[in-house]
Amino acid sequence: MNIRILPPPGAPRRLAAAQLSNSVGDGAYYVCSALYFTRVVGLSPAQIGLGLTLAWAVGSVAGVPIGALADRRGPRGTSVLLALATAAAVASFLLISSFWPFLLAACVYATAQCGLAAARQALLAGLVAPGERTGVLAHLQSMLNGGLALGAAVGGLALSADTGPAYRLVFVLDAVSFLVCAGVLLRLPVVAPLPGRGAGEPRLAVLRDRPYALVTLLNAVLLLRMPLLSLAIPLWIVERTHAPGWLVSALFVLNTVAVMLFQVRMARPVSDLGSARTAVRSSGLMMAASCVVFALSALPAGAWAAAGLLVLGAVLQVHAEMRQSAGSWQISFSLAPPERIGQYQGFFGTGVPVARTLGPLLLTSLLLLWGIPGWLLLAAVLLAASWAMGPAVRWAAGTAERADGDAPAVVRAT
Repeated sequence: MNIRILPPPGAPRRLAAAQLSNSVGDGAYYVCSALYFTRVVGLSPAQIGLGLTLAWAVGSVAGVPIGALADRRGPRGTSVLLALATAAAVASFLLISSFWPFLLAACVYATAQCGLAAARQALLAGLVAPGERTGVLAHLQSMLNGGLALGAAVGGLALSADTGPAYRLVFVLDAVSFLVCAGVLLRLPVVAPLPGRGAGEPRLAVLRDRPYALVTLLNAVLLLRMPLLSLAIPLWIVERTHAPGWLVSALFVLNTVAVMLFQVRMARPVSDLGSARTAVRSSGLMMAASCVVFALSALPAGAWAAAGLLVLGAVLQVHAEMRQSAGSWQISFSLAPPERIGQYQGFFGTGVPVARTLGPLLLTSLLLLWGIPGWLLLAAVLLAASWAMGPAVRWAAGTAERADGDAPAVVRAT
């Protein structure tokens, strides 16, 4: 492994180890889960789609109160419990045989995953100085992609075997990976719980913070790049271009390896709200350009010409992804009051399940039905959202005293 992928020793490196451990299991799970639920459990694709949509909707709502719980009870203990809950949810998938138990297990899984993301962000905020958080998050993202790639390779072995025991072994691996994650998180220093809310303060203050809500909404729009890569572009390649089908896998590998190798470098210039706004704005330009290039791949041309355009579009897209990620990390922390980090991170993190829930239907309808005009409309939407982020961040920063990162939260060593 390239040493530059590793964060500095201490808490950042242990956070990275926790990220790597559960991402390996998740990579295998993502590759095999659909076939396990259809071929082994016996669910229909419609049941799986409905169940996961409802589950991620529940998880996105639960992220805010769980983030607030991490603030009040301490993020380390909360993170450990949620990692254990995720392991239990994954293990429960091995026992289901019908839709309703599947829906219940999926809701627990999505809730634990969304809550764990918020609690780990609060834990990172308590262990890492404000000026170093974006850089550490870049390292974690690199480790995440490396783990997903490794896990996907393991899942590929299960796919080639295509047997019930092979798929079940993948779920056991995922559950164990979260147990390992919990063990690694338990070895981190304890972060002191934050002070309780004052008299007259709302229980979930973030729900009344309209500027932060606008920033979160714009970020959710920009996160449409997630289902774009995993679903819309593969379908576009197969149904609308003459490019070879194996390019779907090649573009996924290109994205994964690029983020693993270059995310840390791309995040280095982002250190405050000004540089974060610049990163998000430039990512919008790159993303819009990639949409135009993807659209051109459908024009009458040879297979290799279409493939070349798709590769160019994928390069532009992953460049935009890395810049947008770095900018959004900085924005989400800088605008969150230091006494409500977990709550605000839980709210900001709802953009991920929202994009995963609404994005597939929106993008497939827009791109596969409208074709090239759909790509151009998507380019305009993403460009507008990225440029609107600047005024929205300035509004959010000016409405109240925000966390500029003068000092990290108090840490109490174990």
